[in-house]
Amino acid sequence: MKALAVIRPVLLVIAPFLLALGLILPLVRFETLYFFDQTPSLVEIVISLWQGGDRLLAAIVALVSIVLPILKMVGIAAEATGAGGGASSLFYHRVVPHLSKWSMLDVLLVAIVIAAAKTTGVADAFTQPGLWCYAASSMISGLLHSLTGDASGPK
Repeated sequence: MKALAVIRPVLLVIAPFLLALGLILPLVRFETLYFFDQTPSLVEIVISLWQGGDRLLAAIVALVSIVLPILKMVGIAAEATGAGGGASSLFYHRVVPHLSKWSMLDVLLVAIVIAAAKTTGVADAFTQPGLWCYAASSMISGLLHSLTGDASGPK
């Protein structure tokens, strides 16, 4: 239990930091025709979708990829630190488990896009640091959710 008390605060700092990096660093690099490549970040993808007229898709991607992970981390941090009292505990126990179900969806979607690009021959696609930071953040927040749930006990 002592190790848990030491590691939880570290993870509470690392997870949002990695999420921020995952949002702004390139997720994937697409190379076409050997001289043209793109390395969009998650935020750039959302902006591109919005500006390209796919506003519903941009809103869905922004909600699932940016807003929900941030809400999950806020809920985990509030529960772990005891901030917010009963309201944060209610949010943590009622909402965060549902947010956790969507945690790795973005990583899976980018992996599918990379596989599709490689198999169709349209472009070569390579993972970039943003994807790994986003995935690590998602996995750490899932770990934090289980650690905080274990520590808070049944309510």
